[in-house]
Amino acid sequence: MNFRRHFIKIQMAAAVAGGLALLTTLPAGAQQRVELLNVSYDPTRELYVEFNQAFARYWKGKTGQDVVVKQSHGGSGKQARSIIDGLDADVATLALAGDTDALAKNGVWVRPDWQKRLPHNSSPYNSTIVFVVRAGNPKGIRDWDDLAKPGVSVITPNPKTSGGARWNYLAAWEFAKRKLGSDAAARDFVARLYGNVPVLDTGARGSTITFAQRNQGDVLIAWENEAWLLDKEFGSKTDVVVPSVSILAEPAVAVVDRNVDRKGTRAVAEEYLKYLYSEEGQDIIGKHFYRPAVSQKAQAKYSAKFPRLTLFTIDQAFGGWQQADKAHFADGASFDQIYTRK
Repeated sequence: MNFRRHFIKIQMAAAVAGGLALLTTLPAGAQQRVELLNVSYDPTRELYVEFNQAFARYWKGKTGQDVVVKQSHGGSGKQARSIIDGLDADVATLALAGDTDALAKNGVWVRPDWQKRLPHNSSPYNSTIVFVVRAGNPKGIRDWDDLAKPGVSVITPNPKTSGGARWNYLAAWEFAKRKLGSDAAARDFVARLYGNVPVLDTGARGSTITFAQRNQGDVLIAWENEAWLLDKEFGSKTDVVVPSVSILAEPAVAVVDRNVDRKGTRAVAEEYLKYLYSEEGQDIIGKHFYRPAVSQKAQAKYSAKFPRLTLFTIDQAFGGWQQADKAHFADGASFDQIYTRK
């Protein structure tokens, strides 16, 4: 099946489901139905299509109220900027805590304590970064250092707009620092790697389409869930390669306080995020190739999907997102210096 067409069908199905819900005969009064907007990053589309349907059933059974959850997806940094610029999100389920922090700093769209409101630092699922290569791995790619070799074409999105791309960049940097012994050596390695990148898409899903549909590149640096979705769709054409070390990616979720208080949707928005931690929510998370953060049952059920590798955290390697952003992704920081030298 055509990869782009596959995801368009999923989105159309979600839209139809939402439309059917809106056509349901309801008692008079707006309180009988509530709508939420979940503003998320690229690779969560399929996860939230199924989760939204499950939550709607749960909420209807609990309260008798119909809920329709609309989805918006794109590069995580661009999505955060869209909320700051007025996109009417009830919840933000972005790729990294730094993008949600931006909502607190630029207009107090979320309260500064947002990460303390839900378990596991408001991260109901986590992931990591792996590689997708052409079937048979013709370039012999085994680890990060292979991505910087001459003649290897690497597909990865733009760290200025994509949260996934920032995880990719930092995973490569820390690998090189550990292997080569210094930040200076890591900087040189990452510069060589990005010298092999022919195009920077704005988001992770765009890079997936560039690799799978447009047939560009020898290797895609990808979210783990994107890699396995590709394997499911193109199993005979691609292989997944797990590097020796990678970063523990912890996407975070938050209620957009300014919007839910204005719209009167706080109660359902908060329950929506809490339901990600339920057994059903955690099972759906594992089903869609994310690593369940809290449910031991779901972790055990899906453990075979998630290979073991050495994982480090953003706090361990970079002192947290604030320091990582300043050193690597702010205007004029290391990424701008590296990439403008091409």
